[in-house]
Amino acid sequence: MVIFCPMITSLRHHYALVKTHRFFNPVMSTFKVTPLPFGRDNYIWLIGNSSHAALVDPGEAAPALAALQRNKLKPVAILLTHHHLDHIGGVCEIVAHYPGVPVYGPRKDDIDQVDNPVGNGDRIFIEALELELQVIDVAAHTHGHVAYFGHGMLFCGDALFSAGCGRIFEGSPSDLELALGRLARLNDKTKVYCAHEYTLANLAFARAAEPENAARDRYAARCEALCRQGKPTLPSTIAIERAINPFLRTDVENVIRSVEAHCGTRPANMLTCLAALRAWKDVFQG
Repeated sequence: MVIFCPMITSLRHHYALVKTHRFFNPVMSTFKVTPLPFGRDNYIWLIGNSSHAALVDPGEAAPALAALQRNKLKPVAILLTHHHLDHIGGVCEIVAHYPGVPVYGPRKDDIDQVDNPVGNGDRIFIEALELELQVIDVAAHTHGHVAYFGHGMLFCGDALFSAGCGRIFEGSPSDLELALGRLARLNDKTKVYCAHEYTLANLAFARAAEPENAARDRYAARCEALCRQGKPTLPSTIAIERAINPFLRTDVENVIRSVEAHCGTRPANMLTCLAALRAWKDVFQG
């Protein structure tokens, strides 16, 4: 059973084992978060216990169905962050195999498969997993992009990447600043489950945007080692991203100076710095 309450205000490298309490049920929750890679660099995230699972951004059906069948799991929710095909392309086939599974997705994106539209401040309760997730609006990549946050985990689609962020396709630099600000304010220990393995490419740009950053260099060495072993670099954490991600560091003088050197003009404020960084990254060939 999945309970949806609208507008309540207020992995290690292969999986994360999470134990936490929900306010609406005192039973301890235990589940794994497993990456299901597909395509060149996409991840579906499977949140599962011994019998049930939720799927985040199943852009292809085959890896999700194989994991469900291999582990004898019943899907109890599909969570979509935005409308791009590599995030929703497998939904119809999964629902055909498991009729009635609820599909959550952004209210402001036009996704036919969504039967439970959500927006900023909504909370989703997935009873079979003892899982509570808060919805955060993170528009910019798309008009309605959302992220799901709970139990120390952030499923952020293409809004925030490790050492980077998503392109602005339907929003504005102001939207991006608002979205990244919302995510950057989460707890340091929050694990960041983004939808693409872009980390090494993003780190190459991060070196150009902030040439001197020892924390970034240590993180890059770790990520390079993981990739050599065929392992995901994800999840990251909010603390790591604040330390190494130039898009969260537009108040840092070394980043500002790099933007000034690239553009020929010193950015007037953090927003203009962010906009210039994003435009630079769009054409970066490093």
